[in-house]
Amino acid sequence: MEGKLNDRGPGPIDDVRVLFVEDDPAVAQMYKLKLELDGYQVEVAPDGEVALTMARSEPPDIIFLDIRLPKLGGLEVLEALRADPKTQAVPVVILSSHSEKELVERGARLGALDHLIKSKTTPAKLAGGVDGWLKH
Repeated sequence: MEGKLNDRGPGPIDDVRVLFVEDDPAVAQMYKLKLELDGYQVEVAPDGEVALTMARSEPPDIIFLDIRLPKLGGLEVLEALRADPKTQAVPVVILSSHSEKELVERGARLGALDHLIKSKTTPAKLAGGVDGWLKH
């Protein structure tokens, strides 16, 4: 069966792979720790180019994506993910400090499921939303 979303059921979530794209190591570590405590497998990409390479080599179940990234910006990463048949269906949630209307709208047009603001999103809130985003 293709993908893990349909065959997961109510069982353990430790087979859910999260790609967290964030260039600030302290921020990445804070969210990574909470997600791992909740049973998710988490990989961190420090820039947009690494994120694309990681996502294409082994597509994760969900991606949390910052907008302002070194080498390749988050919206460019999202555009590339959507253009690639291997990653076009991977759920992407933007997690950024930036909430300008045009950024939020462009992210939505490119298929982001949500646009979260870091200052308003605790690691617990983020981890608690994963199941809902995976069902999209």
